[in-house]
Amino acid sequence: QVQLVESGGGLVQAGGSLRLSCAASGLTFSSYNMAWFRQAPGKEREFVAGITRSHSTYYADSVKGRFTISRDNAKNTMYLQMNSLKPEDTAVYYCAARRGIVVGTTVDEYDYWGQGTQVTVSS
Repeated sequence: QVQLVESGGGLVQAGGSLRLSCAASGLTFSSYNMAWFRQAPGKEREFVAGITRSHSTYYADSVKGRFTISRDNAKNTMYLQMNSLKPEDTAVYYCAARRGIVVGTTVDEYDYWGQGTQVTVSS
């Protein structure tokens, strides 16, 4: 079965960096568009960044210029490099996979989800 496993979360001070990874199995990774979402306590899950099968990238305005999404199809892995972290970036970060041509920005457009990894940014 399909599995998406996130790793790399943790506690970091404001201004610091973290790199999240999402390891995929049970699917043809190169055929899927991938994305990172996040969910803060009491808030809805929101789109953070997405990357297409052809490596085109898309970002939420709130993270543009600070976060970089990438993928390594040979390793079936997606990454999110997060720099200049802010306390408002604190959330559980989820990776998601979607069939189709384009990257979606809503939760219901995605077929598979990981369990999430906690990112906490202290001020």
